[in-house]
Amino acid sequence: MPKPDHPAPSPRNVHFFDEMFAGKGHIRDHYQSYANWLHAHSSEDMKARREEAIELFHRIGITFSVYGDGTLSERTIPFDTVPRIIPAADWKHLERGLEQRAKALNAFLDDAYHNRSLVSAGLMSHEDIDRHPCYQSMMRQVDLPNNVHAHICGIDIVRNSDGTFYVLEDNLRTPSGVSYMLENRRMMMRLFPELFIQQHIAPIHQYPDYLYETLCEASPNSGGSPTIAVLTPGRFNSAYFEHAYLAQNMGVELVEASDLVVREHKVFMKTTSGLERIDVIYRRIDDEFLDPAVFRSDSVLGVAGLMDAYRRGHVSIVNAVGNGIADDKSMYPLIPALIRFYLAEEPILANVPTYRCQNQEDLAYTLEHLEELVVKEAQGSGGYGMLVGPHASPEEVNQFRKRILAQPSAYIAQPTLALSTCPTYSGDLLSPRHIDLRPFVLMGKTIRIVPGGLTRVALKEGSLVVNSSQGGGTKDTWIAESDFTTYDPDFDKGAVC
Repeated sequence: MPKPDHPAPSPRNVHFFDEMFAGKGHIRDHYQSYANWLHAHSSEDMKARREEAIELFHRIGITFSVYGDGTLSERTIPFDTVPRIIPAADWKHLERGLEQRAKALNAFLDDAYHNRSLVSAGLMSHEDIDRHPCYQSMMRQVDLPNNVHAHICGIDIVRNSDGTFYVLEDNLRTPSGVSYMLENRRMMMRLFPELFIQQHIAPIHQYPDYLYETLCEASPNSGGSPTIAVLTPGRFNSAYFEHAYLAQNMGVELVEASDLVVREHKVFMKTTSGLERIDVIYRRIDDEFLDPAVFRSDSVLGVAGLMDAYRRGHVSIVNAVGNGIADDKSMYPLIPALIRFYLAEEPILANVPTYRCQNQEDLAYTLEHLEELVVKEAQGSGGYGMLVGPHASPEEVNQFRKRILAQPSAYIAQPTLALSTCPTYSGDLLSPRHIDLRPFVLMGKTIRIVPGGLTRVALKEGSLVVNSSQGGGTKDTWIAESDFTTYDPDFDKGAVC
């Protein structure tokens, strides 16, 4: 594992790559048209449009749960009206890297549950796979349509101070956020339609169609149109808006466990006219809650007998069960080697140097440099259970040291990246705030990616944590290129009204 020659610098003491400005007062070429438009509008006008956005998001119910404040409160998603613009050349590079990474991750998942050629090659041992906390033994030798396990991949991208893109994290279980990506675009089209007429911005409205096609290709039945359902935990789930949104935009049923039943190893949906066979379930429920007969017996979110029907090939579950062995943070450092092994290619997108605390050398380095590193739980998500060393107090560092020593294998550490910034409204003023990007890769018989993704922004000054559950917000993401078809008036007739 490569080690930095010097301790990672604190973000407070380094240069940040600004997405809009290249040096003091110099606007990057791909932002110039937007900057001219912004300069022509008064602060009062922009404030009024931001307030309109808040009211519209509240009206249509785009909310999420905030778990970190101890109240389990619901609030409207924070939305910033300054877009994050990515030039076409940068996007083409990202797109090629995303496709490559999704192919390698799917190849690894299929191999890990079948032949395990990577074990013969010495990349991993059988014990590394079998003892992984997310490994699902009942998926061993289960053949899936097109050999695809991760049909929807949410791959988190950051840009460092030198402008280089890095993959920060892979999400292959139930990645979320695509509804915010789509609604952010709708909102910008409603508030600023002239921008989409004046500029060439790649469209993203086709995502529900792409998703529907991907789900159809996952069907175990080759004949006819498959019956698809989105399985949700229910309206109290923090991402329920997204579940309902995607089901509606694909024209498929939104169901809960009580709406489904297994008969003769097949899954049916209860309807007013009787039982209807389900071919594909796009589940938004974690593995452990899917089937109380196999996993947690106390789960009321799953369907008894579902795994039996799945293993027999009578229904497809998207994403597949057991994907957690590929996307936890302890596996992340191995992805470049997997790309080389399965695809015989060099990685297009770089990994962040990562220290696996289960290794003695990495553990020693991590403990010695805690004040300079970001330490994360290998199975953590949502920005919880992490230490940002440069921003932590001595007491917080010491407490985290004890947690690492108690269970080293549960943690990884990374240098504190100088995440790029984008101008963001703080009150009536524009200030730089750190951002990341989550593009969504759809895997079926072909790979489909809409140009862009969900840009998340850390609204607190100096914060590097962009998660909405930790107080972050979102921006619309524009891929700017003259070849793209731009404004779609039909798309603007959607949910924001």
